Amino acid sequence: MSEQNFDVVVLGGGSGGYAAALRASELGFSVALVEKDKVGGTCLHRGCIPTKALLHSAEVADSARQAGRFGVTAALEGIDVEAVTAYRQGIVAKKYKGLQGLLKARDVTVVEGEGRLAAPRTVRVGADGYVGRHVVLATGSYSRSLPGLEIGGRVITSEQALELDFVPERVAVLGGGVIGVEFASVWRSFGADVTIIEALPHLVPNEDESISKSLERAFRRRGIDFRLGVRFQTVEQRDDGVTVTLENGDTVDADLLLVAVGRGPVTAGLGYEEAGVTVDRGFVITDERLRTGVEGVYAVGDIVPGLQLAHRGFQQGIFVAEEIAGLNPIVVDDLNIPKVTYCEPEVASIGLSQAKAEARYGAGNVTAYDYSLAGNGKSEIIGTTGSVKVIRVVDGPVVGVHMIGARVGELIGEAQLAVNWEAHPEDVAPFIHAHPTQNEALGEAFLALAGKPLHTL
Repeated sequence: MSEQNFDVVVLGGGSGGYAAALRASELGFSVALVEKDKVGGTCLHRGCIPTKALLHSAEVADSARQAGRFGVTAALEGIDVEAVTAYRQGIVAKKYKGLQGLLKARDVTVVEGEGRLAAPRTVRVGADGYVGRHVVLATGSYSRSLPGLEIGGRVITSEQALELDFVPERVAVLGGGVIGVEFASVWRSFGADVTIIEALPHLVPNEDESISKSLERAFRRRGIDFRLGVRFQTVEQRDDGVTVTLENGDTVDADLLLVAVGRGPVTAGLGYEEAGVTVDRGFVITDERLRTGVEGVYAVGDIVPGLQLAHRGFQQGIFVAEEIAGLNPIVVDDLNIPKVTYCEPEVASIGLSQAKAEARYGAGNVTAYDYSLAGNGKSEIIGTTGSVKVIRVVDGPVVGVHMIGARVGELIGEAQLAVNWEAHPEDVAPFIHAHPTQNEALGEAFLALAGKPLHTL
């Protein structure tokens, strides 16, 4: 049994953990990063990066299918799943190698093995202990299921969905949130018949209602079926498929059932509570500065209640490293973290929905402008429809931006700046948006809310 001492010990090498390790090292601390699998975590190996590679393959398939619309003679002959897999794995491998190189270059000690918080400042991996003046918990999340719904066979999670070596003919997707609609979008582009089952009244139910309804219309046009406001009851597996029964008595037959009902925190059996860390329903409770109740112990990412987004964990990792260094970094509320859903069409948002803005400020004190992408030249060129909705307090700042359409995720940067810097539309309206770009749609919405609409009446 041996012990090594570090300034910072990070348990978990996903987005939050490796960001904390890199920034802490950059600030001059000695750092140990403990990871039982591969650095990069779910996001790099089983989540964000590989799923977006699949979505790009799906976009290419749609482009081939619709090529004639743009004057190009082409045809979609089929989906080579083996080649798609090679493309996806190649991207992940390249990013993984790059991350390993970064950690090595920053002199981060990477410890391979399953770690456990054996004492408030000690992470133990097998017989070895890693003692830190500060400890950062960053153990991430796993794919949840529902009570009585066992994963296995033809009932799969997103991890198994990524590894499929065939395109199913019919798929049922349980859950109409981000993961569910993204896989539904991929499979539909690859030629499958897809049915989404969502217990809440809308797809992507955490988005502004107008955006959810727009996505439902778009999915309906694409031939994606969905059942809203109805709960799952049972699933029966057969050799050739599954039958999903809903609480209203309806049934859905499919080759596979993808369970996409959210992700749970990975904290059980890791010694957190025994070391004095407060855990509630599996989540580590922290204050706004990500400090647990144990001196010197912080938590970041999916194990902290709130949005489960890789870039949130990444930002929190940087925040904690800077907090340890005494730099007093600013707190970014979950409300003002950008969200993107990469289905076709994409959904992107930040800040308050119209309903929540009206609840906070009063209906008479909020105004919104919804600019249709039908008026945007670049959107017309690439063949997308959708909208950019900007919400402001009357005579006050922009408090929400909500978008739907192909590639609108690329517009969220400007939207984030406007919301987080509490810009008034009048502040932004004079700035020039290059033509022709989809970015002009944001400019048009700001112009309209500033009282000087240009391309709209």
